[in-house]
Amino acid sequence: MIDLKTLRDDPEAVRASQRARGEDASLVDALLSADERRRSAVSRADNLRAEQKQLGKQVGKAQGEERDALLSRAKELAAQVKEAEAEQAETDAELLRLQKAIQNVVEPDVPPGGEDDFAVLKHVGVPPEFDFEVKDHLEIGNALGAFDMERGAKVSGARFYFLTGVGAQLELALLNMAAAQATAAGFTLVVPPVLVRPEIMDGTGFLGAHSSEVYRLEEDDAYLVGTSEVPLAGYHSGEILDFGDGPARYAGWSTCFRREAGSYGKDTRGIIRVHQFNKLEMFVYCREEDARDEHQRLLAWEEEMLAKIEVPYRVIDTAAGDLGSSAARKFDCEAWVPSQQTYRELTSTSNCTTFQARRLNTRYRDAEGKTRFAATLNGTLATTRWIVAILENHQQPDGSVRVPEALRPFLGGREVLEPK
Repeated sequence: MIDLKTLRDDPEAVRASQRARGEDASLVDALLSADERRRSAVSRADNLRAEQKQLGKQVGKAQGEERDALLSRAKELAAQVKEAEAEQAETDAELLRLQKAIQNVVEPDVPPGGEDDFAVLKHVGVPPEFDFEVKDHLEIGNALGAFDMERGAKVSGARFYFLTGVGAQLELALLNMAAAQATAAGFTLVVPPVLVRPEIMDGTGFLGAHSSEVYRLEEDDAYLVGTSEVPLAGYHSGEILDFGDGPARYAGWSTCFRREAGSYGKDTRGIIRVHQFNKLEMFVYCREEDARDEHQRLLAWEEEMLAKIEVPYRVIDTAAGDLGSSAARKFDCEAWVPSQQTYRELTSTSNCTTFQARRLNTRYRDAEGKTRFAATLNGTLATTRWIVAILENHQQPDGSVRVPEALRPFLGGREVLEPK
């Protein structure tokens, strides 16, 4: 949730953020009104309780008619307190509903607009030129015996697949290389649960505009996660952290599930847009004033991984209308895909400021001992989709694939993947 102090001090900044996202700016005024009503209700309830307490002391000392009059007033007060507390509970609920309806306030430098309005920050590497007919990742993978899409569809339906043989080995090699990099950088490696309670899914902001993407198990009242960001955000919910040694950094290795609602007909070939995949996700808790610098560190770690798989890529600053509700800013790294002659997302890193921590009540103590809400950030370090970029950019005329040098130790030293 957004900070109510920010809302009161600079409501226009929140309105501007809503407009930049293409969201309803009038919600800001509705929230301001709800905040005023709640503060008024709290003040009334507090005053009545104080009067009730004082009256109780007077009753104990009074006698006769005075006591009878005080008891009569006490009865009236009790009814008024009950009414005031009910009003306070009602205004609390309305305030929370509206507070959750407003998305995180975007950073000032975020480009306005929608999905196609991103800003390209830089290009790294040059797209390869081939003197033979380029194959797409599915054709290459089938020749290598790396995929089985038909049996995936037979067993589970559209957008499911089997990774077989070298395909499975390649995914494990990628994730192990990412895990090695993360632990060397001081991250704590975690294999989290992939089923979470509703309050954890809601706390991370995934049950808003993107709730249609989430798999829900109704009988268990639980959700399958689309990223280990969700369980890692819930890991310290309701806790007070110690940042004396710096940010708390975790790297979560998990299977991820996405319904891909609204993507009918998009990327139906291969493993670019699927319902299930594996991912290593970085997740960080830190002080709010350190969050922007930490965001740049996460991006640098992502670029370090991309350099290891030796693919051309670009870094984009995602436009406000394409941000998730929790993100104040998001950078994507998109790798070149030769068969499509375009760049496709491989990594994403978001600064969620204190938005998630407010919803999940995750705090830390500052130097004066005062509790403050932590900032949370996340970033992709490797996913199944990376196989697409590796196979296509490193394909050779005979159908084989050159293995990037940094990846070879994680593939038993293999330098080339040969067709079966």
